[in-house]
Amino acid sequence: MGKVVSKETFQTEIKPRLLEEGKKVALCHGVFDLVHPGHVIHLEQARNMADVLVVSITGAEFVRKGPGRPYFDDEMRMKVLSALECVDYVMLSEGYTVDDIVECVEPDIYVKGEEYSRAGEDLTGKIDEEKALVEKHGGKIGFTTGQVFSSTKLINTAMSGLSDEVRCYMEDFKTRHTMEEIRGYADKASKQKVLVIGDVIIDKYTYCYVQGMMSKDMGYSARLSHSEEYLGGAVAIARHLSSFTEDVTLMSVIGKEEEMRLRLFDELADRIQLKMTCSKEFPTIVKHRYLTRNEKREEYRKIFAINNIPQNVRYEEEVYEEFREKVRSRIEDYDAVFVCDFGHGLITRDLIEMIQEKARFLVLNCQTNSSNKGMNVITKYTHTDVFSLDQQELTLAFPEDAAEEAVGLKKLCRHLSGDGREGERDLLPVEKDSIAGSDRRDFQLEQKRMQKPATGWLTRGSKGAWGVEEDRIWQCPAFTLQVKDTIGAGDAFFAVAGIFAAAGAGTEVGMVMGNIGGALGANIVGNKDAVEKVNVLKFCSTLMNV
Repeated sequence: MGKVVSKETFQTEIKPRLLEEGKKVALCHGVFDLVHPGHVIHLEQARNMADVLVVSITGAEFVRKGPGRPYFDDEMRMKVLSALECVDYVMLSEGYTVDDIVECVEPDIYVKGEEYSRAGEDLTGKIDEEKALVEKHGGKIGFTTGQVFSSTKLINTAMSGLSDEVRCYMEDFKTRHTMEEIRGYADKASKQKVLVIGDVIIDKYTYCYVQGMMSKDMGYSARLSHSEEYLGGAVAIARHLSSFTEDVTLMSVIGKEEEMRLRLFDELADRIQLKMTCSKEFPTIVKHRYLTRNEKREEYRKIFAINNIPQNVRYEEEVYEEFREKVRSRIEDYDAVFVCDFGHGLITRDLIEMIQEKARFLVLNCQTNSSNKGMNVITKYTHTDVFSLDQQELTLAFPEDAAEEAVGLKKLCRHLSGDGREGERDLLPVEKDSIAGSDRRDFQLEQKRMQKPATGWLTRGSKGAWGVEEDRIWQCPAFTLQVKDTIGAGDAFFAVAGIFAAAGAGTEVGMVMGNIGGALGANIVGNKDAVEKVNVLKFCSTLMNV
């Protein structure tokens, strides 16, 4: 029997023998993407704590260090570890946590590196849970004391884990910001009370194999594979946000379909507070896309799309008044309000005015798509705290500056700073102590707006992103060119950048974190899964390790 063994083999054949012989078992776990001297020292120390050393690696599909990682596949990583004399058995963990291995091995001692002895520095936040599980199975946790190396840093710098452009940018970024600072903003974000306003959209994906062109027409001929439905639109954004804070509310209008209402509550009610209003006349929006997969890599191309959006959506008066009243009565309770304006009739002029007036901190995304092109332009808003848009949306807002995006972005920043005075934002000449009750709160809100102009981000696809802060433009490269589906990338950028901004992060940090969210979102098909906080922080840690 070789050193690389399955969980089943270890549990049924090896563990009973070790128990019978009274052998003490140590377990080490990690990605072990590039084994280096620090790993060898760690594993040798762990072996000295027991009679037998088991090492498990995280399966490639569960590694959360960003697109392109792990650098080496499962088989290669296990083969390298099995070549080490101090290692007795190597196993594959098939999950985001080590729980499956701990329950299989039931180690006497679970050995971690010295850096994990400080629980606050564990990005996964799982070290306490791992300790409890090990102790439940009769073991204890121990720590080695060897010098800490970084396989991530070695891969980033010596093995083209990052492009030269990204590496140079991150080296410069690190001169101004630290991982500790970013973790601090993430902690502050977890305390934010967030409201999301926008359309519920069902993204239906039908996968097919293109066989060629129809013989007598100009359309594709394709063989059907299967269909899936994902919760998109404002729901997708609320799901992203719910990973960063536990207090997320979604307000929207949906159709009368009972199965839709039940699905929303079944899938979301444990993470998001749903304040839905039902229309009897208009259905829940469904956007149906037909896709084919690239034959050589996991990348998808849309070949056709249809939707059920009525040409003119004007909700029943009583329905819309109920929705508007829900927003009006609760909006001031939230620390941040995310407006996801997809231009399908939900966000009306009077609602815009009310949101702009009452939101404590407004995060805005006003989207252009095939059904509203040219009719849903972000300049219909006059105030926000932060905003996000793409290149096409900026061109529609300021077509005269299409060739100079920086000029258009600065103009938009000034336009969204509130009162059309091009950034001249003097404090109101009133003593706030002379104002009482709710009037004082309104005054303080207006004072805040007058002090701080809008800031925002321009997403530029494979060219990365820009951030605008008054007259300064920050530029950030794309963190990955490895893409499965770009549909949800912009929404992920918006959610992640926005929640960091709401937590107090500046424009550049928001841009970087949003870019990370976008890179992760571009590697999720449709809105099948949400971008998770732990993945964002782990990817950020990878980028900072240059």
